[in-house]
Amino acid sequence: MSTNDNEAPATWLSQDAYDRLQAELDEHIANRPAIAAEINARREEGDLRENGGYHAAREEQGKAEGRILYLKELLRTAKVGEAPTADAVSPGMVVTIYFDDDADDTETFLLGSREIASTTDLTVYSPESALGKAILGGKAGQTCTYTAPSGADIKVTVVKFEPFSG
Repeated sequence: MSTNDNEAPATWLSQDAYDRLQAELDEHIANRPAIAAEINARREEGDLRENGGYHAAREEQGKAEGRILYLKELLRTAKVGEAPTADAVSPGMVVTIYFDDDADDTETFLLGSREIASTTDLTVYSPESALGKAILGGKAGQTCTYTAPSGADIKVTVVKFEPFSG
């Protein structure tokens, strides 16, 4: 197995999306001292076992730090610009499929990160989801099968795909 087998697919971000996420990261980092001050103020109120304000402030800090780590990694590994044209389904693509039990009903969605899609009303499926894994590398006309959370095997056919331009 090569080292590339363990690498996550690239996340393509428009410059606007990258700048917006960078601003959010900067805001979270700038807010760290305020959260720390809130925790210290709550700590001085007394018994920590029964101090709801203290526990709420600690929980807020944990969520903020988690978001900071996520954003740092996303921005560190993101590719900024237009996703390259591909001859197979890949992250950053708008994909149209139909479910084989209902070929008249198509579904169009973005295969990628919700962070990319904040400027669109498209549904977003992660490449790591069951459906995402099944269609990755698929081509137009190809039928793929995935297992739903209910345990049922579901067949879908890729109708078309194109780079997301949000």
